[in-house]
Amino acid sequence: MIQLGQMAPDFEADTTQGRIRFHEWLGKSWGVLFSHPKDFTPVCTTELGETARLKPEFDRRGVKVIGLSVDPVSRHQDWEADIAETQGYAVNFPMVADPDQRVSKMYGMIHPEADPAVTVRTVYVIDPQKKVRLALMYPPSTGRNFDEILRVIDSLQLTDTAKVATPVNWRPGERAIIPPSITDEQARSLFPQGWEAKRPYLRYVEMKETS
Repeated sequence: MIQLGQMAPDFEADTTQGRIRFHEWLGKSWGVLFSHPKDFTPVCTTELGETARLKPEFDRRGVKVIGLSVDPVSRHQDWEADIAETQGYAVNFPMVADPDQRVSKMYGMIHPEADPAVTVRTVYVIDPQKKVRLALMYPPSTGRNFDEILRVIDSLQLTDTAKVATPVNWRPGERAIIPPSITDEQARSLFPQGWEAKRPYLRYVEMKETS
């Protein structure tokens, strides 16, 4: 499994939208790379439809989305027709074809105790510096929560620009937490709006929603 903070491995591969070099395709954007065991699987069909529905939300955050499975491009394209018909949203992002499992193995998507012919269902969020900021692995029976993936991206983008952390279940526009590494003296300069201290180490500060 790729570790948080690690540089996302670069690769060149065929996709449903042409051949890409991953880092070049990402450019200065954030990215979400997520894998599927194989094409024409029911849970992943719903996930790809939901990702297509949410693409405007990813776009608004400057995030490029790309899927992957070990099937060839032609099979991906056949599956996309089913996804559009059953989910009501046509796939509007590229799907990587990885029949030789080169990319899957690079990203730790082939689990040694699972079927070696398919990828496990992983999610990687990658920042504009090409570093992995979130890594998730889901069981085959449980559909991924893309609202949570968007929520984490919102948190990462906020905490990259403001010296705060986000508490449990945080949503954009809600109060954040001033990290203990920031003294009260420093906080007065950074957060002139003030804060609420529940404990010396637990200080809540109101943040204006910018997205």
